[in-house]
Amino acid sequence: MTQTIHNVTVLGSGVLGSQIAFQAAFHGFAVTVYDINDDILADARKRFGALAEVYATQAPTPEGVDGKAAAHQALAGLRYSSDLADAAKDADLVIEAIPEILDLKRKVFGNLNDVAPSSTIFATNSSPLLPSDIADATGRPDRFLALHFANEVWLHNTAEIMGTAQTDPEVFDTIVDFATKIGAVPIPMHKEKAGYVLNSLLVPFLTAALELAADGYAEPHDVDKVWSIATGAPLGPFRIFDIVGLHTPYNIMANGTDLERRLAQWLKDNYIDQGKLGRASGEGFYTYPQN
Repeated sequence: MTQTIHNVTVLGSGVLGSQIAFQAAFHGFAVTVYDINDDILADARKRFGALAEVYATQAPTPEGVDGKAAAHQALAGLRYSSDLADAAKDADLVIEAIPEILDLKRKVFGNLNDVAPSSTIFATNSSPLLPSDIADATGRPDRFLALHFANEVWLHNTAEIMGTAQTDPEVFDTIVDFATKIGAVPIPMHKEKAGYVLNSLLVPFLTAALELAADGYAEPHDVDKVWSIATGAPLGPFRIFDIVGLHTPYNIMANGTDLERRLAQWLKDNYIDQGKLGRASGEGFYTYPQN
């Protein structure tokens, strides 16, 4: 028997955290957005305002539902908190979408376990980390699993669900049901694999593109042209980097192989340290108009 989810808390109001939160709110869930201070949450409010406009025109809605009205209702219903205990006090589900730093995630889940109701399900949106790397720190490994979304979740609406050997099957089924209710397509993983399905395919592709640019073989724009023209793909790898935001691949690669660490340093020196963080900042490998 699956658990009923009403109240959802999302930890982290960055690019993907804000999308996850808005997707759930857009589909009628009560959503609390947590981040570490009120200044960050003030920036998040602006991001949610922009998301509401995107959802009003782009997000699929059930027949008879006015997308603009649903988007603005979702925006008005979001709750914000920089106090973890307050953010988690009524949560049926907490989805973590903070930086891909294992020690940080373990610390946050440990703190969360101290303040969340015992019935609350914990999920991580981590891409490179296995849920079993984190499970013991949650204090409730039977109620913990990974729930991974793709960027631009309103359009690319997969929800990869991956438990550990300790995850209660009913908890797993509850999250499959939740994913469906927020308009996602659940993809159950039968066993743990870093990167799930999507990033097992995507990360080697992006790494190869970054190596071509970092080592001077071709300019990022030209790498994208080759990929798009030759395959018909709508986006090249550097457009994808900009959508994801450059901090995410940097955090992943900075803890990887020698090659990945070298590429991470190149990314930091040439883009991140220059304030070129991706589309959300107005510039990454490309420039973007800011409203």
